[in-house]
Amino acid sequence: MRNSANQSRISIAELVYFLIGLLLLWGLAGLLAQGQSKRQQPAVQAQAQIQQPLYREYRGIRLGMAAAEVRAKLGEPALKSDEQDFYLISSNETAQIAYNTSQKVVTISTDYAGGVGAPDHKSVVGEDLMERPDGSLFRMVTYKSERFWVSYNKNPATTGTVTITITALK
Repeated sequence: MRNSANQSRISIAELVYFLIGLLLLWGLAGLLAQGQSKRQQPAVQAQAQIQQPLYREYRGIRLGMAAAEVRAKLGEPALKSDEQDFYLISSNETAQIAYNTSQKVVTISTDYAGGVGAPDHKSVVGEDLMERPDGSLFRMVTYKSERFWVSYNKNPATTGTVTITITALK
């Protein structure tokens, strides 16, 4: 009887070791899969860095431009402050220009009511807009080498407002 009891203890121990080994292998497979996806990300990021920005300015206004230069190009803003200017370009188009403490442009955001006058998304962020559950369309492209991102948002409401934003990376 002792032999059969020892044999059953050994088989239980072997089963426990087998299960532990199986769990370790499963965990290792998960780590390897994560490592593969992390290795693929730099290649995708490198492509984004090499890609030339499609949309980097609005009516001649660029990131880093001085507030005085912006006002010379766009005229007197409807609302003016050290941090931000608001322009009413037309009944369908508005622009907000945000400045840092050095009075340099850090964000350019434009709204096109009803999408009237808005550039085509392909000329702003390229193909493949993402549709959100609420029906809005969105895409953001980051240009790390040039230290900015640009986004395209289209509101699904009946007004269909399009917002295009260019922002400097910190």
